[in-house]
Amino acid sequence: MQKTIVAIGGGEIKNKTTLEIDRYVANLAKIHAGEKRANALFIGTASHDSMPYFNSFRKTYTSVFDIKAEVALIVYGEMDVERIANKILNADCIYIGGGDTVFMLEKWAECGLDKLIIKAYNDGKIICGLSAGAICWFTDMYTDYEIMRGKSSEYAMKKGLGILDGTMCPHFNHRETDFTATMLSKNIEKAYAVEDDCALVFIDGVLKESVTSGGKAYILTNENNKITKTEI
Repeated sequence: MQKTIVAIGGGEIKNKTTLEIDRYVANLAKIHAGEKRANALFIGTASHDSMPYFNSFRKTYTSVFDIKAEVALIVYGEMDVERIANKILNADCIYIGGGDTVFMLEKWAECGLDKLIIKAYNDGKIICGLSAGAICWFTDMYTDYEIMRGKSSEYAMKKGLGILDGTMCPHFNHRETDFTATMLSKNIEKAYAVEDDCALVFIDGVLKESVTSGGKAYILTNENNKITKTEI
């Protein structure tokens, strides 16, 4: 079973800045669905289950691409895990929104949603995520966890789910200076750096291509204390 992750560096689905990436994901979902209408499940845990965020998702995936949009709500106890498991079972695509990555992973671990999503990935459902929903799949994540909690003014490295090897920096067009400095200070040999409105596509854990709605993506390598940037 082919396993797919589309990792989006950032952007505003509300303003349709990621539209070409969403078109790519929608086409994958339709292929997965076959002759039936495709179904996409939005998981907005990182944004504390923001309904305006889901509505923006629905306005793109349903209104533009004619894909049925569902939502999974776990932050405030609206849905039990069995109900969400059924939504995952029926989904062709799972879209994980941006926000607080560490909060999201903690909530998933509490109720076992992480295991359900990983199973969906292993079963061949299309996984797509933006910012928090993109970096969570990697071994290491470059996140604003400390900043959001008022503990620091700097980004920090945190452990992700480890489904994809390596490190990913989202919003690279805003974070290039500080992330490259972090690579040097922590002796990170290689990393993926993805700007807003750009995505990386991984098939069976291997980078296949980038998809853009205007942004760029790079592989960064750290050799002899010097960062080399190679566009994907």
